[in-house]
Amino acid sequence: MQDLLKLVAGSANPALAQEISRHLGIKLTAVDVGRFPDGETSIYIRETVRGADVFIIQPTCPPVNDHLMELLLMTDALKRASAERITAVVPYYGYARQDRKHIGRVPISAKLVANMIVRAGAGRMLTLDLPAGQIQGFFDIPVDNLRGDPIIAGYYQKQNLEDAVIVAPDVGAAKRARAIAERLGLPIAIVEKSRVSPDEVRALSIIGEVKGKRAVLVDDILSTGGTITQAAKLLLDCGATEIYAAFTHGVFAGDAIKKLEESPIRKIAVTNTIPVPQSPKIDVIPVGVLLAETIKRIHYNKSVSEMFPHD
Repeated sequence: MQDLLKLVAGSANPALAQEISRHLGIKLTAVDVGRFPDGETSIYIRETVRGADVFIIQPTCPPVNDHLMELLLMTDALKRASAERITAVVPYYGYARQDRKHIGRVPISAKLVANMIVRAGAGRMLTLDLPAGQIQGFFDIPVDNLRGDPIIAGYYQKQNLEDAVIVAPDVGAAKRARAIAERLGLPIAIVEKSRVSPDEVRALSIIGEVKGKRAVLVDDILSTGGTITQAAKLLLDCGATEIYAAFTHGVFAGDAIKKLEESPIRKIAVTNTIPVPQSPKIDVIPVGVLLAETIKRIHYNKSVSEMFPHD
């Protein structure tokens, strides 16, 4: 396994790459990632990868464009170095929310990025909790899209969730919230919201019963924190006793940390697909072991879906 399986990591999330490396017992392949004076990215794979099954660990988190370019250049370098197969391990897939033309004269960026990854030489894609499952169809290669709801449900199974309700912060998150609620045997509620601008939302009402209950807001991506803080205030106004939140990907863009620390949310749980900032309100759910086990199964041509027997 150590001779044929190689792990390569960019600069996006070195801690997660080390977590995967430790679990598999395989050292990361030495790679130099640098910048030329004009800002161009430079890549040098320092070890031979000829005939190897290579997995590139590189979430395309902020700065998204820099990390995406690293991924593309590493893929091209490995292809030209005669790697047998290249799997892009992209736990957080940037541009995924731009998956359709909601108005005229805009790109479908998620599809364009998928084309770039495939064109660069990736033969397989491993990711976690895409905002829309149909994005898998943007890739002309096999895609393993691990679901986030078992991870979040597993975290809350270890918590005391008496008198709790799982809450979707908007209608789009309802399917994910229901999956988590069913795993935990809890009721579900949905926040109805209106988007005022690309960066501002307004929570309007609650569908479901939250009075006297501890509310757990769940979604795939936490970006600016606007939606979640508005939802938390509305839940308190509607009689919820405590507010918690959990997300697969914590982007924490702009002043999100400040908003969340000043919000009524008691604790926020996020996975480490993206490096997580320090805050007393944040709990980290490690996903390195899950990704490592998935990598092992892909390498040995074993079923990935068998890891989730509940599904």
